[in-house]
Amino acid sequence: MKKIFTILAAATLAAASLNAQELTNFAFGRKPIISPEVKNDSVTFRLKADYATQVSLYGSWMPGYFDKIDLKRGENNVWSVKIAAPDPEIYTYNFIVDGTAVSDPNNVLMQRDGTRYLSMLLIDGERSENYKEANQRGTVTHMWYDSNILGLNRRLTVYTPYGYETNKKAKYPVLYLLHGAGGDEEAWTSMGRAAQILDNLIEKGLAKPMIVVMPNGNPGQQAACTLNLPAKDINWRDPAFANVYVKSLCEEIVPFIEKNFRVNAKPESRAIAGLSMGGGHTISASTLYPELFDYICPLSAAGGMTVDQVKALKKAGVKLYWIGCGKADFLFEGSNKLDAVLTEGGLEHTYFVNEGGHVWYNWRQYLNIFAQLLFK
Repeated sequence: MKKIFTILAAATLAAASLNAQELTNFAFGRKPIISPEVKNDSVTFRLKADYATQVSLYGSWMPGYFDKIDLKRGENNVWSVKIAAPDPEIYTYNFIVDGTAVSDPNNVLMQRDGTRYLSMLLIDGERSENYKEANQRGTVTHMWYDSNILGLNRRLTVYTPYGYETNKKAKYPVLYLLHGAGGDEEAWTSMGRAAQILDNLIEKGLAKPMIVVMPNGNPGQQAACTLNLPAKDINWRDPAFANVYVKSLCEEIVPFIEKNFRVNAKPESRAIAGLSMGGGHTISASTLYPELFDYICPLSAAGGMTVDQVKALKKAGVKLYWIGCGKADFLFEGSNKLDAVLTEGGLEHTYFVNEGGHVWYNWRQYLNIFAQLLFK
C-alpha cells in the first residue's frame, strides 16, 4: 500500500510540474510588459532582466552594424528605452544582455533568416501597408517532390491566391520566387512577406492572381534546417555540379507544379525572380532555358551574361526583364554590368535603382513593384 501511495504522489507531482510549465505562459495578476509599444511617432522597447548589468538594443534600422542603444533599468528590473519611430517598414531587432543577443520575449512577431530568429517591428505607413494581412488571403502550403537530378526528396513552398480552391475552372500563371544565400524555402514567406504582399496587391486589383513557388535553392538540402534533416554535400564549384539546382528547377520543379496545380503551362504564364544567389539562379535559368520564362526579374544580382545570350532571350520573345538593386548594395556594380550587356544586346528592360543595400528592406519593395507588372 505504501508503494502505491508513493507512485500516486510521484504522479501527482509530475502532473503539477507539467501544469506549472504550461501556466508560466500566463501572467496571473502581474502587469504585462508591452514591447515593442508603438505610439504616435515613438517606439518603446522593454525587457525584464533581473540580474543583468547592461542591456542594449540593436535594430536593423540603425545605420551601422555595430550600432546599439542602451536601455535603462527601471522598476521591478524592467529595462526600457524610447526611440523615434523609424520610417514605415518591417525591421528586425534583438536585445544584447551582458553581451548575449536575445530575442524580445514579449513580442510574438518573429522572423527566421536561415539559422537566426529575430524579433519583428512593423511600422505602419504607405510603404508597409501591403505587409499586413489582407481581407482576402491566399493559402501557403509546403509540398515534397522527388529530384532525380539531386537524388533527394525535397520540400518547396507554394502560395495559391484567394479563390484558388473554390474556382475549380480557373488556371493561373506562376511566379518562381528564389531566395538568397543562407535562406531556404521559407525565406520569402518569413522575411519577405510574399504572401501578404501578393494578397494585398491582388485584392486591390494591382496584380494578376498568380501562384508563387518558392523552392529551396540549396541543392544539398532536403528542406529548411528547422526540419533537422541530413544534408547532402554538393560542391557547386565542381564542374560536374555546375547549375545542378537550376537544372532541377527548370526540368523537375516546373513540370511538378504544372502537373499538380491548375496553371497555364506556357512561357507567357511563367515568371522567375530571385534575390542575390537567387538572382544568379534567375539569370542562369533564363540563359540556359531562354524559352521557358517570359518574365525575368533578377534582384541584387551579378550573374554573367553574354551578348549572344541576351539576343537569344530577345529572339524567344521575353515580355519583361526587370532588374532591381540598391546603390549601397555590394553587388551594385554587377547589376550595372548586367544592365550594360542587356543594352548592348538590344533587349528592352527596366533597371530600378534605389537607395540602400543588400537587405530585405529593398527586396520586399521590389516584389511590390514587379509583381504588378507580371502577366499583363
